[in-house]
Amino acid sequence: MLGLGRSGIDDSAFRKILRESVGASLQDGPPPPGTWESFAGHFHFSTLGSDRPEDFRVLQKRMAELDGAHATKGNRLFYLATPPDLFPEIVHHLGTSGLNRSPSGHGWVRMVIEKPFGRDLPSARALYHKVGEVFDESQVYRIDHFLGKETVQNILFLRFANTIFEPIWNRRYIDHIQITADETLGVEGRAGYYDRAGALRDMFQNHLFQLLCLVGMEPPAGFEAESIRDEKSKVLRSVRPLDPGETDLFAVRGQYGRGRVNGESVVAYREEPGVAPDSRTETFAALKLYIDNWRWQGVPFYLRSGKRMTRKGTEISIEFKAVPHLFFKPLMAEAIEPNNLLIRVQPQEGISLTFQAKYPGPKLAMAGVTMDFNYRGSFQMPPPEAYERLLLDCLAGDPTHFSREDWVEQSWSLLTPILQSWSENPPKDFPNYPAGTSGPQDAHALIERDGRRWKFG
Repeated sequence: MLGLGRSGIDDSAFRKILRESVGASLQDGPPPPGTWESFAGHFHFSTLGSDRPEDFRVLQKRMAELDGAHATKGNRLFYLATPPDLFPEIVHHLGTSGLNRSPSGHGWVRMVIEKPFGRDLPSARALYHKVGEVFDESQVYRIDHFLGKETVQNILFLRFANTIFEPIWNRRYIDHIQITADETLGVEGRAGYYDRAGALRDMFQNHLFQLLCLVGMEPPAGFEAESIRDEKSKVLRSVRPLDPGETDLFAVRGQYGRGRVNGESVVAYREEPGVAPDSRTETFAALKLYIDNWRWQGVPFYLRSGKRMTRKGTEISIEFKAVPHLFFKPLMAEAIEPNNLLIRVQPQEGISLTFQAKYPGPKLAMAGVTMDFNYRGSFQMPPPEAYERLLLDCLAGDPTHFSREDWVEQSWSLLTPILQSWSENPPKDFPNYPAGTSGPQDAHALIERDGRRWKFG
């Protein structure tokens, strides 16, 4: 691994930084004697400025040396963990220096791009064309760490490896679906990025839309990358476009004010370091979407994500329809809750199924009971970090869990009208929810006017 950055450190200093980082993350104690020293010999560092073409020529020579020293056969994976504004410049210099092709002639070269993939539809297209001038689409891996989470990857297995779920995974049996990704944290020093992005760009265009597609997709023809990515793209193409004139009926935005999170007082978003005192950036968003196809016609998908919320977690709630005829009604005063399948993406990865059961005894009474599965309890081991799996996929050349260009373009085509509407109609009530709460009242009205309620937070 060759680390690159403007800081002029050498290999030894770089390895010291890595040693401290690895030591802080190990759960089973320090590595055996000699293990780290052997491992660290594979790590190197070179100084590089994205705006200095000569540094890329030096990089080319350094990589040729490392190819020989480590017998890597010209295989190269570039990871652009940089501010997104630098993507075009770096890609350009990789191309002009010849680093976009393997020097061996038969090796591979791939590039990982961190989100965001543009700011809207025009910028995403511009980035795609810029990258396409240097790299083939097959070389580009747009990474979204949500897709490396075990519970997210398990959605396909839950649906298509169990006959008890797939037959009822449609509009006949499902009333609605909620996808929630809430955080208790604020911007945490990321104001420079976040104040230009906001919740819709930061969470919906990638994370939440990926979950939407995994829940809503049709069975792929086979378990290979392009078949799965084809079906995910079809989902976004089927999402009903939002009319900019009706944005308020299907989209809600919010920004947190002062409040208390986990018992501690926190400042408002506009008081965070680096945030403009009159910032109009949303720290909360909620959408109501419909997928216009045979499987999902008429089933609403409610998506929401916010910062400084009541608690942290990402969940997919699938609520089934109520029983068609409740013959218990004359004997029971209480309502019977519909069945619910809850997929917990984080922090406690697992799946819960809630159904109704009778209390023991002569009294006719029911309550919801839950069958619960969690990864740590069932497999006696914690799931791996998402990036571990995704980086291995990159090295193996498996693009299944990465965003394809057409998927990215379609996601922006759905969100850009909302962003434009919000830009043209500045919010008049920011901040509109206290930190440590479940979001603005308009978000509750969005779902409650349909006779439903949020299941999380």
